[in-house]
Amino acid sequence: MLHMRIIVPPDRTARLAQILADSDAVTNVAVVPGAAREPDGDLVFCDVVREGASGVIDRLGDLDIQRDGAIMLEHVDIALSASVDRAERLVPGLGVDAVVWQEIEHNTGEESTLSGAFLTFMIVATVVAAIGVLRDLPILIVGAMAAGPDYGPLAGLCVGLVRRRPRLARRALVALVAGFSAAAAVTVLATWLLDAIGVVDRSMLLAPRPLTSFIWQPDALSWVVGVLAGIAGMLSLTSAKSTTLVGVLISVTTIPAAGNAAVALAYGVPDEAAGSALQLVINLAAIVLAGVATLLVQRLVWRRGHRGADEH
Repeated sequence: MLHMRIIVPPDRTARLAQILADSDAVTNVAVVPGAAREPDGDLVFCDVVREGASGVIDRLGDLDIQRDGAIMLEHVDIALSASVDRAERLVPGLGVDAVVWQEIEHNTGEESTLSGAFLTFMIVATVVAAIGVLRDLPILIVGAMAAGPDYGPLAGLCVGLVRRRPRLARRALVALVAGFSAAAAVTVLATWLLDAIGVVDRSMLLAPRPLTSFIWQPDALSWVVGVLAGIAGMLSLTSAKSTTLVGVLISVTTIPAAGNAAVALAYGVPDEAAGSALQLVINLAAIVLAGVATLLVQRLVWRRGHRGADEH
Protein backbone atom coordinates (compact mmCIF):
# COMPACT_ATOMS: atom_id res chain seq x y z
CA MET A 1 0.00 0.00 0.00
CA LEU A 2 1.19 3.51 -0.88
CA HIS A 3 0.05 6.84 0.52
CA MET A 4 -0.13 9.60 -2.08
CA ARG A 5 0.02 13.31 -1.29
CA ILE A 6 -0.77 15.64 -4.18
CA ILE A 7 -0.60 19.42 -4.54
CA VAL A 8 -2.78 20.39 -7.47
CA PRO A 9 -3.76 23.78 -8.96
CA PRO A 10 -7.41 24.51 -8.11
CA ASP A 11 -8.49 24.50 -11.76
CA ARG A 12 -7.51 20.81 -12.02
CA THR A 13 -8.74 19.54 -8.67
CA ALA A 14 -12.10 18.34 -10.02
CA ARG A 15 -10.45 16.39 -12.82
CA LEU A 16 -7.96 14.90 -10.38
CA ALA A 17 -10.72 13.87 -8.00
CA GLN A 18 -12.58 12.23 -10.87
CA ILE A 19 -9.50 10.23 -11.91
CA LEU A 20 -9.04 9.00 -8.34
CA ALA A 21 -12.73 8.16 -7.99
CA ASP A 22 -12.71 6.16 -11.25
CA SER A 23 -9.79 3.96 -10.16
CA ASP A 24 -10.43 0.76 -8.23
CA ALA A 25 -6.86 1.02 -6.89
CA VAL A 26 -7.53 4.25 -4.99
CA THR A 27 -9.28 4.66 -1.65
CA ASN A 28 -9.40 6.98 1.37
CA VAL A 29 -9.49 10.15 -0.73
CA ALA A 30 -9.42 13.51 1.09
CA VAL A 31 -9.39 16.97 -0.50
CA VAL A 32 -8.31 20.07 1.46
CA PRO A 33 -9.02 23.17 -0.67
CA GLY A 34 -6.39 25.91 -0.59
CA ALA A 35 -4.18 24.15 1.97
CA ALA A 36 -0.95 24.27 -0.06
CA ARG A 37 1.21 27.39 -0.07
CA GLU A 38 4.39 26.39 -1.92
CA PRO A 39 3.36 25.72 -4.57
CA ASP A 40 -0.12 27.20 -4.18
CA GLY A 41 -3.00 24.82 -4.67
CA ASP A 42 -5.32 22.27 -3.14
CA LEU A 43 -3.99 19.36 -1.10
CA VAL A 44 -5.26 15.89 -1.95
CA PHE A 45 -4.54 12.73 0.06
CA CYS A 46 -5.31 9.16 -0.97
CA ASP A 47 -4.14 5.59 -0.55
CA VAL A 48 -3.25 3.44 -3.56
CA VAL A 49 -2.61 -0.29 -3.72
CA ARG A 50 0.78 -1.07 -5.28
CA GLU A 51 -0.81 -3.18 -8.02
CA GLY A 52 -2.47 -0.12 -9.52
CA ALA A 53 -0.09 2.68 -8.52
CA SER A 54 1.75 3.01 -11.84
CA GLY A 55 -1.50 3.23 -13.78
CA VAL A 56 -2.85 5.93 -11.47
CA ILE A 57 0.35 7.97 -11.71
CA ASP A 58 0.33 7.67 -15.50
CA ARG A 59 -3.21 9.07 -15.60
CA LEU A 60 -2.22 11.93 -13.31
CA GLY A 61 0.56 12.73 -15.74
CA ASP A 62 -2.08 13.89 -18.22
CA LEU A 63 -2.89 16.74 -15.82
CA ASP A 64 0.74 17.94 -15.88
CA ILE A 65 0.72 18.24 -12.11
CA GLN A 66 4.50 17.77 -11.86
CA ARG A 67 5.04 21.11 -13.62
CA ASP A 68 3.20 23.38 -11.20
CA GLY A 69 2.21 21.03 -8.38
CA ALA A 70 3.65 17.91 -6.77
CA ILE A 71 3.05 14.17 -6.41
CA MET A 72 4.62 12.41 -3.42
CA LEU A 73 4.50 8.72 -2.49
CA GLU A 74 5.08 7.11 0.90
CA HIS A 75 5.06 3.45 1.87
CA VAL A 76 2.36 2.33 4.28
CA ASP A 77 3.36 -0.64 6.42
CA ILE A 78 -0.04 -1.26 8.03
CA ALA A 79 -3.47 -0.25 6.73
CA LEU A 80 -6.49 -1.36 8.75
CA SER A 81 -9.43 -0.46 6.56
CA ALA A 82 -12.26 -2.27 4.84
CA SER A 83 -11.94 0.08 1.87
CA VAL A 84 -8.26 -0.85 1.50
CA ASP A 85 -9.15 -4.54 1.59
CA ARG A 86 -11.78 -3.94 -1.08
CA ALA A 87 -9.30 -2.12 -3.34
CA GLU A 88 -6.80 -4.96 -3.03
CA ARG A 89 -9.50 -7.44 -4.06
CA LEU A 90 -10.64 -5.37 -7.06
CA VAL A 91 -7.19 -4.75 -8.55
CA PRO A 92 -5.60 -7.84 -10.17
CA GLY A 93 -2.23 -9.08 -8.96
CA LEU A 94 -0.38 -9.06 -5.67
CA GLY A 95 1.15 -6.02 -4.03
CA VAL A 96 4.37 -7.89 -3.26
CA ASP A 97 4.87 -8.53 -7.00
CA ALA A 98 3.71 -5.14 -8.23
CA VAL A 99 6.12 -2.83 -10.05
CA VAL A 100 5.76 0.89 -9.47
CA TRP A 101 7.77 2.10 -12.45
CA GLN A 102 8.04 5.70 -11.32
CA GLU A 103 9.40 4.50 -7.97
CA ILE A 104 12.18 2.36 -9.41
CA GLU A 105 13.16 5.12 -11.85
CA HIS A 106 13.51 7.53 -8.95
CA ASN A 107 15.37 5.07 -6.70
CA THR A 108 17.80 3.83 -9.34
CA GLY A 109 18.37 7.40 -10.50
CA GLU A 110 19.60 8.33 -7.02
CA GLU A 111 21.77 5.21 -6.76
CA SER A 112 23.34 5.86 -10.18
CA THR A 113 24.80 9.26 -9.31
CA LEU A 114 28.58 9.57 -9.32
CA SER A 115 29.04 11.05 -5.85
CA GLY A 116 31.83 11.25 -3.33
CA ALA A 117 30.13 8.64 -1.16
CA PHE A 118 29.78 6.26 -4.13
CA LEU A 119 33.47 6.58 -5.05
CA THR A 120 34.53 6.14 -1.42
CA PHE A 121 32.51 2.95 -1.01
CA MET A 122 33.88 1.61 -4.31
CA ILE A 123 37.47 2.31 -3.27
CA VAL A 124 37.10 0.94 0.24
CA ALA A 125 35.36 -2.23 -0.96
CA THR A 126 37.94 -2.87 -3.67
CA VAL A 127 40.91 -2.38 -1.33
CA VAL A 128 39.30 -4.73 1.20
CA ALA A 129 38.80 -7.27 -1.60
CA ALA A 130 42.45 -6.90 -2.61
CA ILE A 131 43.58 -7.66 0.95
CA GLY A 132 41.22 -10.62 1.02
CA VAL A 133 42.76 -11.92 -2.21
CA LEU A 134 46.32 -11.61 -0.90
CA ARG A 135 45.42 -13.22 2.42
CA ASP A 136 43.11 -15.81 0.80
CA LEU A 137 40.37 -14.88 3.28
CA PRO A 138 36.81 -15.44 1.98
CA ILE A 139 35.34 -13.41 4.86
CA LEU A 140 37.02 -10.27 3.52
CA ILE A 141 35.78 -11.09 0.02
CA VAL A 142 32.22 -11.39 1.32
CA GLY A 143 32.58 -8.12 3.20
CA ALA A 144 33.81 -6.38 0.05
CA MET A 145 30.87 -7.75 -1.93
CA ALA A 146 28.38 -6.46 0.63
CA ALA A 147 30.02 -3.03 0.86
CA GLY A 148 30.30 -2.49 -2.89
CA PRO A 149 27.74 0.03 -4.24
CA ASP A 150 28.05 -1.04 -7.88
CA TYR A 151 24.64 -2.69 -8.11
CA GLY A 152 22.94 0.72 -7.94
CA PRO A 153 24.34 1.92 -11.29
CA LEU A 154 23.87 -1.55 -12.79
CA ALA A 155 20.18 -1.42 -11.91
CA GLY A 156 19.99 2.16 -13.18
CA LEU A 157 21.48 1.07 -16.49
CA CYS A 158 18.89 -1.71 -16.82
CA VAL A 159 16.00 0.64 -15.99
CA GLY A 160 17.33 3.32 -18.35
CA LEU A 161 17.52 0.84 -21.23
CA VAL A 162 14.09 -0.69 -20.67
CA ARG A 163 12.28 2.57 -19.91
CA ARG A 164 14.14 4.44 -22.66
CA ARG A 165 15.66 6.99 -20.31
CA PRO A 166 18.99 7.83 -22.00
CA ARG A 167 20.02 10.29 -19.30
CA LEU A 168 19.60 7.65 -16.60
CA ALA A 169 21.49 5.05 -18.65
CA ARG A 170 24.36 7.46 -19.36
CA ARG A 171 24.58 8.52 -15.72
CA ALA A 172 24.71 4.90 -14.60
CA LEU A 173 27.36 3.99 -17.18
CA VAL A 174 29.52 6.96 -16.18
CA ALA A 175 29.25 5.98 -12.51
CA LEU A 176 30.26 2.38 -13.27
CA VAL A 177 33.24 3.27 -15.45
CA ALA A 178 34.49 6.04 -13.18
CA GLY A 179 33.86 3.99 -10.02
CA PHE A 180 35.72 0.89 -11.13
CA SER A 181 38.54 2.93 -12.68
CA ALA A 182 39.08 5.01 -9.55
CA ALA A 183 38.82 1.96 -7.28
CA ALA A 184 41.35 0.00 -9.36
CA ALA A 185 43.79 2.91 -9.51
CA VAL A 186 43.68 3.51 -5.75
CA THR A 187 44.00 -0.23 -5.08
CA VAL A 188 47.16 -0.39 -7.21
CA LEU A 189 48.62 2.53 -5.24
CA ALA A 190 47.53 0.97 -1.94
CA THR A 191 49.21 -2.32 -2.92
CA TRP A 192 52.47 -0.56 -3.70
CA LEU A 193 52.28 1.35 -0.40
CA LEU A 194 51.56 -1.75 1.67
CA ASP A 195 54.36 -3.57 -0.14
CA ALA A 196 56.78 -0.71 0.55
CA ILE A 197 56.13 -0.85 4.29
CA GLY A 198 56.37 -4.65 4.33
CA VAL A 199 52.74 -5.52 5.05
CA VAL A 200 52.22 -7.49 1.80
CA ASP A 201 54.50 -8.83 -0.92
CA ARG A 202 54.35 -10.42 -4.37
CA SER A 203 54.79 -13.93 -3.03
CA MET A 204 51.36 -13.72 -1.40
CA LEU A 205 49.78 -13.29 -4.82
CA LEU A 206 51.81 -16.11 -6.40
CA ALA A 207 51.21 -18.55 -3.53
CA PRO A 208 48.39 -21.13 -3.78
CA ARG A 209 45.07 -19.51 -2.83
CA PRO A 210 42.47 -22.27 -3.01
CA LEU A 211 39.73 -20.30 -1.26
CA THR A 212 39.77 -17.26 -3.57
CA SER A 213 41.27 -18.51 -6.83
CA PHE A 214 37.79 -18.62 -8.39
CA ILE A 215 37.91 -14.83 -8.63
CA TRP A 216 40.42 -14.88 -11.49
CA GLN A 217 39.44 -18.23 -13.03
CA PRO A 218 36.00 -17.67 -14.59
CA ASP A 219 34.03 -20.54 -16.08
CA ALA A 220 30.53 -21.27 -17.36
CA LEU A 221 29.14 -21.08 -13.83
CA SER A 222 30.26 -17.45 -13.65
CA TRP A 223 27.62 -16.67 -16.29
CA VAL A 224 25.01 -18.74 -14.46
CA VAL A 225 25.63 -17.00 -11.13
CA GLY A 226 25.67 -13.57 -12.78
CA VAL A 227 22.36 -14.19 -14.56
CA LEU A 228 20.67 -15.50 -11.43
CA ALA A 229 22.00 -12.56 -9.41
CA GLY A 230 20.72 -10.14 -12.05
CA ILE A 231 17.23 -11.65 -11.88
CA ALA A 232 17.11 -11.75 -8.09
CA GLY A 233 18.58 -8.27 -7.75
CA MET A 234 16.07 -6.68 -10.09
CA LEU A 235 13.17 -8.47 -8.42
CA SER A 236 14.38 -7.23 -5.04
CA LEU A 237 14.31 -3.65 -6.33
CA THR A 238 10.99 -3.77 -8.13
CA SER A 239 9.01 -5.73 -5.56
CA ALA A 240 8.49 -5.42 -1.84
CA LYS A 241 11.36 -7.86 -1.18
CA SER A 242 14.15 -5.28 -1.01
CA THR A 243 15.66 -6.98 2.05
CA THR A 244 17.03 -9.73 -0.21
CA LEU A 245 19.34 -7.33 -2.06
CA VAL A 246 22.30 -7.81 0.30
CA GLY A 247 22.19 -11.54 -0.35
CA VAL A 248 22.29 -10.85 -4.07
CA LEU A 249 25.31 -8.59 -3.75
CA ILE A 250 27.23 -11.29 -1.88
CA SER A 251 26.66 -13.74 -4.73
CA VAL A 252 28.59 -11.87 -7.44
CA THR A 253 32.30 -11.17 -7.72
CA THR A 254 32.41 -7.77 -9.40
CA ILE A 255 34.27 -5.94 -6.61
CA PRO A 256 36.59 -8.87 -5.76
CA ALA A 257 37.45 -9.28 -9.44
CA ALA A 258 38.35 -5.59 -9.67
CA GLY A 259 40.48 -5.90 -6.53
CA ASN A 260 42.25 -9.01 -7.81
CA ALA A 261 42.92 -7.37 -11.17
CA ALA A 262 44.39 -4.29 -9.47
CA VAL A 263 46.71 -6.36 -7.26
CA ALA A 264 47.83 -8.44 -10.25
CA LEU A 265 48.55 -5.27 -12.21
CA ALA A 266 50.49 -3.81 -9.29
CA TYR A 267 52.70 -6.91 -9.12
CA GLY A 268 52.97 -7.42 -12.88
CA VAL A 269 51.09 -10.74 -13.17
CA PRO A 270 49.28 -10.28 -16.50
CA ASP A 271 47.59 -13.70 -16.68
CA GLU A 272 45.85 -13.23 -13.36
CA ALA A 273 44.97 -9.63 -14.19
CA ALA A 274 43.38 -10.75 -17.46
CA GLY A 275 41.45 -13.55 -15.76
CA SER A 276 40.12 -11.17 -13.13
CA ALA A 277 39.14 -8.61 -15.77
CA LEU A 278 37.29 -11.33 -17.69
CA GLN A 279 35.48 -12.38 -14.52
CA LEU A 280 34.45 -8.75 -13.98
CA VAL A 281 33.17 -8.35 -17.54
CA ILE A 282 31.24 -11.64 -17.38
CA ASN A 283 29.51 -10.67 -14.14
CA LEU A 284 28.66 -7.16 -15.29
CA ALA A 285 27.31 -8.35 -18.65
CA ALA A 286 25.30 -11.19 -17.09
CA ILE A 287 23.74 -8.93 -14.47
CA VAL A 288 22.73 -6.28 -17.03
CA LEU A 289 21.33 -8.80 -19.53
CA ALA A 290 19.36 -10.62 -16.83
CA GLY A 291 18.17 -7.36 -15.29
CA VAL A 292 16.92 -6.04 -18.63
CA ALA A 293 15.19 -9.33 -19.41
CA THR A 294 13.53 -9.36 -15.97
CA LEU A 295 12.21 -5.81 -16.42
CA LEU A 296 10.89 -6.61 -19.91
CA VAL A 297 8.97 -9.62 -18.59
CA GLN A 298 7.60 -7.58 -15.69
CA ARG A 299 6.51 -4.80 -18.04
CA LEU A 300 4.75 -7.30 -20.30
CA VAL A 301 2.94 -8.87 -17.36
CA TRP A 302 2.02 -5.44 -15.95
CA ARG A 303 0.62 -4.24 -19.28
CA ARG A 304 -1.52 -7.33 -19.69
CA GLY A 305 -2.87 -7.02 -16.15
CA HIS A 306 -3.44 -3.28 -16.59
CA ARG A 307 -5.26 -3.83 -19.88
CA GLY A 308 -7.45 -6.50 -18.31
CA ALA A 309 -8.30 -4.21 -15.39
CA ASP A 310 -9.27 -1.40 -17.77
CA GLU A 311 -11.50 -3.73 -19.80
CA HIS A 312 -13.14 -4.93 -16.59
